[in-house]
This record gives sequence, C-alpha cells and structure tokens, in this order.
Amino acid sequence: MHTAPPLHRDTRLGKDLILDERFDLLLYEKFRDYAKGDLNTLLEELIAIESKHVVFWENFFGIQGSSLNLGRRLKLAIFTGAAFLFGEKVIHLLLEAIEVYGIRKYLRVWEMYKDTALGEALEGILHDEMAHEDVIVSRLVERSINPARVRNIFLGFNDGLVETLGAISGFFAAFDRLPSIVLAAFTVAVAGSFSMGAGVFLGTSSENEVKRLEAGRKEFLKGVARKEEKYEQPLASGFIVAIFYFIGALIPISPVLFGFENLFLSVAISAGFIILISLVLSFLSGMDIGRRILLNLLIIAGAVVITYAIGIITRQIWGVRL
Repeated sequence: MHTAPPLHRDTRLGKDLILDERFDLLLYEKFRDYAKGDLNTLLEELIAIESKHVVFWENFFGIQGSSLNLGRRLKLAIFTGAAFLFGEKVIHLLLEAIEVYGIRKYLRVWEMYKDTALGEALEGILHDEMAHEDVIVSRLVERSINPARVRNIFLGFNDGLVETLGAISGFFAAFDRLPSIVLAAFTVAVAGSFSMGAGVFLGTSSENEVKRLEAGRKEFLKGVARKEEKYEQPLASGFIVAIFYFIGALIPISPVLFGFENLFLSVAISAGFIILISLVLSFLSGMDIGRRILLNLLIIAGAVVITYAIGIITRQIWGVRL
C-alpha cells in the first residue's frame, strides 16, 4: 500500500474523495447481499480493493474518521433499494457508472498533485484505482449492460418530452380549445416517434454497413483477420427509441388530457422529469450534474418560449381559433 505525507493537501477535495470511497465501500457491501455467483465474487474483490484505498486517502490527506453526509446516505439507500427491487442488472449498471465517476475524480487529483513531491506516491494508487478496478468491473459489465440500449432509451424519452412540450406551448398560444391542443399534440407525438425510430434504424444500419466494409477492406489489403463484432441491431434500436419517444411525449400531454387548461402544469411536470433524467444521465456519464441540469432546463425553456411566440404570431397573422 502506498502512503505519503499530507503536504500541500486540499482538505476539501480530500474529504470529498474519502467520503466517495467510503460510499463505494458501503455500497459494494450492500450489493453483496443481492448478488450471487460471479457478481458476488466481483464485489468481494472490489470490497478488498476499496478498503485499502480508504486507508490510503485518509493517510494522504491526513483526514480520519469521516462519516457519510445526509446526501450520500440518501443516495446509498436509493441505490440499495434499486438493487433490492431490480437485482443484478441494475447493480451492473451502477458499477459501471461508479467506475466512470471514479476516473473523472482520480484524474482531477492527479492534475493537482502530479508535479509535486507527492506525485510518485499518487501514481501507484491511481493506477490501481483506474486500471485494476476497470479490469474487474468490465469483466462482468461488458456481458451484462448494453450501453447502446441505455442510450436509446434516454435519447427517445428526452427527445419526445422536449419536442412535444415545445409543440404544446405553441398550440396553447394558437388554439382556443383543449381538444384541438390534444389532437395536435398526439399527432406530433406519433409522427415524432415514427420519425425518430426510422432515423435511428437507418442510421444504425448505415453505421453497421460502414463497419463491415472497413473490416473487409482491412482483411483484403493487410491480411488482418476479421474480428467477431457485435453490431447494434437496427430494428431493435429504432423500436426502443420510438417507444420511449412516445412515452416521453405523454409527459407534457398528460395534464391537458386531464382537463388542465394552463400550460404551466405541463412545463412544471416536464421540468421535473428533465431534472430526473439529467441526474441519471449525469451519473451514468460522469458529467457534472449541475451543468447537465442547467443545460437541459435552458433547452426546454428555449423550446417553450420560441414555440409559444410562434403560436401567438400565427394566431395574430392568420387568425387561428381552433
């Protein structure tokens, strides 16, 4: 185990890092209760690694005995509940997300200390953190998670919600009657889901064909044996995007279906779901959560303002009163 004196330490960064390591350790221990076979073995190995890392970082930053704050305890309870309800699939997904978050965090520490006397001590532990854990986690995650499927689910849902909310905003400004708004919104939702699904189907088919041609070219010119590759299934991907686009579109439509004549409720509910989606995607991708939420909220705000203005202009110029 590597140790180093806590010189030139950033105590705030150190405390966050130690609490994150403690959180990971406790989470792996909780997950172990819901895992069997290879996954249980994986978690045992991760627990052993994480236990050493907690001690290292406490020594490195000179911070001892930190306990999880309320936010991390709440996140631990949510993740444990998800493992209890959904089993090993969600455990694999969370392990992959933790790995992405960890890499981002460790690179930040390395950039801060690499040119100091502590750089040599850090290099060993960071290599262990990023290489050893990556190998262990990827061993099972590769077989259990389809990143393209996760991407397609959130892509469809997010696009359906944002595009339909924008459309409804314009319809509220242009139309007088709720049935007209509902009919127009459902038309947009259905057309959009078909369009998105078809786009993903065609795009994935083209991408797969390019990959096959490139592999064939290399095999012919360089004698490189063609590797067995898993290609994304175009029809399945298109179907997933289309279905989740329509589900996302139902979010802003729902208040209108129940007779609410005010756009505010559709915007508020949609914003709530956008925040939830942003939290999930930020966690899975390692992106800064605050930045992701702000960007998505700005996008829907822009969609609402612009389409509402278009609705008003349409009403004023062409006298729409449906």
